[in-house]
Amino acid sequence: MGETKGIKSWSPDDRPREKLALKGASALSDAELIAILIGMGNSEESAVDLSRKILLSVSGDLNKLGSLSLKDLTNFRGIGVAKAITIMAALELGKRKRAQSAKTNSKVNSSRLAYERFLEHMSGLKHEEFWVMCLSSSANVLTIQKVSEGGLTATLVDPKRIFRVALECHAAKIIIAHNHPSGNLKPSNQDEKLTKRLLETSRLLECTLEDHLIVTDTGYFSFTDEGILGTV
Repeated sequence: MGETKGIKSWSPDDRPREKLALKGASALSDAELIAILIGMGNSEESAVDLSRKILLSVSGDLNKLGSLSLKDLTNFRGIGVAKAITIMAALELGKRKRAQSAKTNSKVNSSRLAYERFLEHMSGLKHEEFWVMCLSSSANVLTIQKVSEGGLTATLVDPKRIFRVALECHAAKIIIAHNHPSGNLKPSNQDEKLTKRLLETSRLLECTLEDHLIVTDTGYFSFTDEGILGTV
């Protein structure tokens, strides 16, 4: 079905642009919002149908959509470079908005809050990265920094670099995190050995290791919540 027989033939109340103007952006589905960005579909699909197809390719996960490359997006018929860039720019703005909102609450006193702060930096990654969050004694965030970056399966972490960051900002405690691009939340033997090594160093330096998180786009594993931080 061509575009002229698609959205333009719908009731004005159902057309994405008109619907947004009348009811606000929150009334639109993800597909309808993307349809506004791309404007038109192709000769066989309306903009909404094409948007649904794009979302279906990432199982409706906007974090995964945000990780698609320019080439990934332009593989869809009807999505050229300009439309792909528009989608990527909109998703990046959303990511930055979340980051700014999180900064208004700078205190991190739970694994969930720590996960949300780390996810701002680690969502959609296809390689492994290791980050450290430095906290004051009252759990206010002093800094969040990447300390290592690896390939698809593992990253090498230098404890000296982690604690150099902590000492430079006079942190009272730290939370460390790395992502599993595979989506597997189970800690490996290497994860447990590293946690033990960092825990021992933190005690020597009197900089408490509060938690070690394994981060994925859909969830996280907390060594502290699982009661194993002090047993590794």
